[in-house]
Amino acid sequence: MKTIEQFNKYVMQSYGRYDLVLDKGEEVTSVDEDGKSYIDFGSGIGVNSLGYCNDEWVNAVCSQAKKLQHTSNYYYTKVQADFAKALCETTGYTNMFFGNSGAEANECAIKIARKYSFDKYGKGRHNIITLKNSFHGRTLATISATGQDVFHNYFFPFVEGFVNVEANNIADLREKLDDSVCAVMFEYIQGEGGVIKLEQEFVDEIFKLCGEKDVLTIADEVQTGVGRTGKFLCGEHFGHKADLTTLAKGLAGGIPIGVCLSGDKCAKVLTPGTHASTFGGNPIVCAGGMAVLNTVNSKGFLDDVVKKGEYFREKLKAIPEVVSLSGEGLMIGIELKSKDAHDVAAKALEKGLLILTAKEKVRLLPPLTVSYEEIDAGIEILAEILS
Repeated sequence: MKTIEQFNKYVMQSYGRYDLVLDKGEEVTSVDEDGKSYIDFGSGIGVNSLGYCNDEWVNAVCSQAKKLQHTSNYYYTKVQADFAKALCETTGYTNMFFGNSGAEANECAIKIARKYSFDKYGKGRHNIITLKNSFHGRTLATISATGQDVFHNYFFPFVEGFVNVEANNIADLREKLDDSVCAVMFEYIQGEGGVIKLEQEFVDEIFKLCGEKDVLTIADEVQTGVGRTGKFLCGEHFGHKADLTTLAKGLAGGIPIGVCLSGDKCAKVLTPGTHASTFGGNPIVCAGGMAVLNTVNSKGFLDDVVKKGEYFREKLKAIPEVVSLSGEGLMIGIELKSKDAHDVAAKALEKGLLILTAKEKVRLLPPLTVSYEEIDAGIEILAEILS
């Protein structure tokens, strides 16, 4: 407990933490400072996409750290150029802005949307529609964009210009998408909101209306992107490609990153001096990101993510306490019959399994590299708790 006491003495208490001090990890297993092992089905909230200390990722990061760890964005680096090219080729986007988190990526998208509209139509067309139950970040702008009342407290006044629409309510969308709106921002699957997938008809209507009104579409794929759902981008499941897509979390395998991808329409909106980031596109981060891309883009990798997701669901459906499952691929929400998800997560930790929660659901975001043996071992623990 010495580490926890020291930590709590010097670090602001803005998180509800478990009494667990992690020391090291390998693949899907983490180990605390007392030597106890844990199967990790949370992967740092979807960040450790290749698990702990993947060999190719470690070699790429360490090799870059020995060569050049940082340079300001006044200069160019080949590793950033290579990573940007590979990411654009993978996603089909034109260019991108590099930041350090999902919130920063979303801030960038918000700024691009408003500048795009200002440049073309002038003032007054600045509102951005977001969905109720959404989550877009913790900065003042992204928390204002977040459509959950629980986050709208303390930090008044919030940033103006965000209008909430009920998810999957086409009538509400049509009513509020007026001439004051410059963009519609959404998650294809609301992660923090309970692992809730949007309906195809609603997504189709977003793109139809936005196309007719020259309103930008912004897909927040911070949690769903980089293969998490079995496609590199979750939008591929819906047959749509947003004008702007944001990525973060699993993109660099465990190092801070945030990316705002732009199609042709917005590719030249940001001009020198309109946006910046000290650490964005850091060489070490880009090296880690390239290792993730190389793995996720390898033959059959995403097919395996789909198969593992199906295997997870087959195992989970056999547990009587499980009412329903939501999500896609290796993004799984579990609705329980009678047990409290937070109690389940605490008991799982005691038994050597790390899981997450989302609203009233248990949430699983295992590394994309999880093996079937590790799935079986984790499900066995979870089934015991839920029995």
